[in-house]
Amino acid sequence: MALGVVRSPRARKATKPVETNTPTLQAQKSAQTRARLTEATIACLVKYGYARTTTPQVAAEAGLSRGAMLHHFENGEALIKATIIELHEKRLRAFRRTAGPADHDTSNLVTAYWKQVQKPAFIAFHELALAARTNPDLADILHPLQQEFRERFNAEAIHLFPEWQSDKQRFNLAMTLSQTVLEGMAISLLTSAIVPEMIEPMLRLVEQQIETIKPDSIKKKS
Repeated sequence: MALGVVRSPRARKATKPVETNTPTLQAQKSAQTRARLTEATIACLVKYGYARTTTPQVAAEAGLSRGAMLHHFENGEALIKATIIELHEKRLRAFRRTAGPADHDTSNLVTAYWKQVQKPAFIAFHELALAARTNPDLADILHPLQQEFRERFNAEAIHLFPEWQSDKQRFNLAMTLSQTVLEGMAISLLTSAIVPEMIEPMLRLVEQQIETIKPDSIKKKS
């Protein structure tokens, strides 16, 4: 049986935790266990794909019993939602690290993003996005979270790349170009639709295109 993302007729009412200034040891252990389970879900999605990932497999991957897993996530829907949120957080953290230096060299940024889409998190998210096309219950979970992620990502981009803000249209074009081409290349590499020898020339081509899109104010400083 797969993860079984289906709408529950009745959602269990969450108990509001007692607010404290310092997390309790139990709360810390619970957070660590939840993190183990989301990481295990990512690993299973990469190993088996969405259709063949089951909750017993996730529990085994995390080194927990299925009962222990259900203590933290009452069903597959809750587990998948937490996993998607963690995948988005991973991407935002990587984006902040990549864009951290003040000198935003195009070659370094393209290379860093290419490395990011080679990681298991990208493969896991691609599995979920593809499955959501024909699974309306999964789509109901994924699409609102994806919209929220895009809004956060765009806000981060505006903050991290202030030098581009003189021409936001060009900035959006550069971001869309790099994301679309590099993510498409990553998928093509997974499916053998592109030969590895073409990766470097394609990355250099993306860099050249971004350089041509740059506002004149940035080009003068380069």
